[in-house]
Amino acid sequence: MNLFKNIFGKKEKVTSSHKNEQPMNSYEDFWNWFQTQEKKFHNVVKNHKYIQYDFFDKMAPKLNELREGIFFLTGMLDDDTVDFIFTADGNIKNFYFIEELVAESPKIEGWKFRAHKPSVDLKNQNIEMGNYNFGKQNINFYSNEIDNYPDEIDITIVHDNYKEENKTDIINGCYIFLDNYLGELNLSTSIDNISFIEKNKSIKELVPIEKLKDFLTWREKEFIEKYEDLRYNTEEDTHSGLEAKLENGKALVAIINSDLLKWDSKASHPWILSVEIEYDGERNKGMPDNNTYEFLNTIEKDILKELKDYDGYLNIGRQTADSIREIYFTCKEFRKPCKVMDQIIDKYSGRMTIKYDIYKDKYWQSFERFRA
Repeated sequence: MNLFKNIFGKKEKVTSSHKNEQPMNSYEDFWNWFQTQEKKFHNVVKNHKYIQYDFFDKMAPKLNELREGIFFLTGMLDDDTVDFIFTADGNIKNFYFIEELVAESPKIEGWKFRAHKPSVDLKNQNIEMGNYNFGKQNINFYSNEIDNYPDEIDITIVHDNYKEENKTDIINGCYIFLDNYLGELNLSTSIDNISFIEKNKSIKELVPIEKLKDFLTWREKEFIEKYEDLRYNTEEDTHSGLEAKLENGKALVAIINSDLLKWDSKASHPWILSVEIEYDGERNKGMPDNNTYEFLNTIEKDILKELKDYDGYLNIGRQTADSIREIYFTCKEFRKPCKVMDQIIDKYSGRMTIKYDIYKDKYWQSFERFRA
């Protein structure tokens, strides 16, 4: 049975829940509630009857209570088993949460729970969008080697119908194809850059898209062999103090690990964690007063306790300016930093506004501005 053709899904954010029901505060809360409903849900999905009202409209609010940005897909794996897939729709920050949610799922007869949209066999995949088809018959690719960035995985996608006037439709369709072909996790983490070009402007021999998985597996194996056992200790590194002025005339002060920026194995820590802490610096030309400065340092120390250099989380440094403290890490992986930051945000909720972003930047180009 082909999962892609038999998959149903709904992606929406719902802020309300049914009255007089226990709110979702933990994985356990969710699964306890689910087990009270699972027989009804199983029947609805199996018979595909009133699935919008009796499944989607009941499931979406509960997941939204648990955490915003958790979506789901479902369908029948066989005559008796419902396949329930939790997806972050490509949002890296929610990947760890979904994986933990599924790991905590109870064993329930007739259900299979999975994290992230899976890959689909190319034999059964042909996507139609508007007037265009997307499949192995009309999509190819080639890899680009970038000087000074040998570990970058940069590919160019070539769709037979790609033109300047229809590029938006073709690019969107190709991304949907790749999401299904590679799977959500692989697409989100294994490719650094994707570009598109007209077929007659290709500069390399075209490779069938069905060979992309093998190419990515080979590159990942090379990468692991090169960096797997690499560790870095920042204890004796040199830190530089930097000062600058913003366009609005306010001061910017940064403390940066200058030795780390010269490291020749940057790609081993390809994920950048950027933390922003907002404070009131209006009366001090954008800078924190003494009490605020100490509080900012307390938050930073809490983060550093969890993200240690020898575990693969390197503190690049921080900058302070215009009522925002920014703290930077480069990381071997993305799951723990996201979990740690969610805990930090929860701990200081109501006292400080804390935000974070995490993204891939194998050669730390984000920090070029700090180089002397």
